[in-house]
Amino acid sequence: MGDLGALFLRAVFVENMPLTYFLGLCTFLALSRRTGTAFGLGLAVIFVMGLTVPLNQMIYGAVLAPGAWAWAGMPEVDLSYLALLTFIGTVAASVQLIEMLLERFLPAVQASFGAFLPLLTVHCAILGGNLFMVERSYDLAQAAVYGIGSGTGFAIAVVMLGAIRTRLAYADLPGGLRGLGIAFVLSGMMSLGFSAFAQMAAQ
Repeated sequence: MGDLGALFLRAVFVENMPLTYFLGLCTFLALSRRTGTAFGLGLAVIFVMGLTVPLNQMIYGAVLAPGAWAWAGMPEVDLSYLALLTFIGTVAASVQLIEMLLERFLPAVQASFGAFLPLLTVHCAILGGNLFMVERSYDLAQAAVYGIGSGTGFAIAVVMLGAIRTRLAYADLPGGLRGLGIAFVLSGMMSLGFSAFAQMAAQ
């Protein structure tokens, strides 16, 4: 249990998708103008990663991994080259499910996403989490914890950025820093802050 807790904390802080690996910056920057929208995006990423990472772990281990078909007398079958395509399909189905649920129960949040919610299908942070799971040979429990932790880390980062940008909307910024300019500066400063977690973990 302690190992799973450490894995969760590492996924949230040390290996933060947007601030450490710089994955998912498109939606991270575009949907962090308001805290409400950022919070909704964070919840969507947590749900998608928490669902797809363990689901894809099961699919990969049972169907795609080398030797997965040994039970059928075909130990030489290796379908791992289909992993990326399979992962994208799983993520697409999950995003579609979220979109339908938001449209039914939270239409205002769904409308605020605009075109960015369908883009979660090819969101590089979500795909990165699924591919890291395979590369690190996580079991099902580790995959579930890693998926939820990675999504939580993304949510914390985007809500923090959204809160800062909301506050700075009332600041008298130089013309060149307004909009995405200050968002890039803030992201860089937050990334430096999160890099301290990596240094702490290394000690």
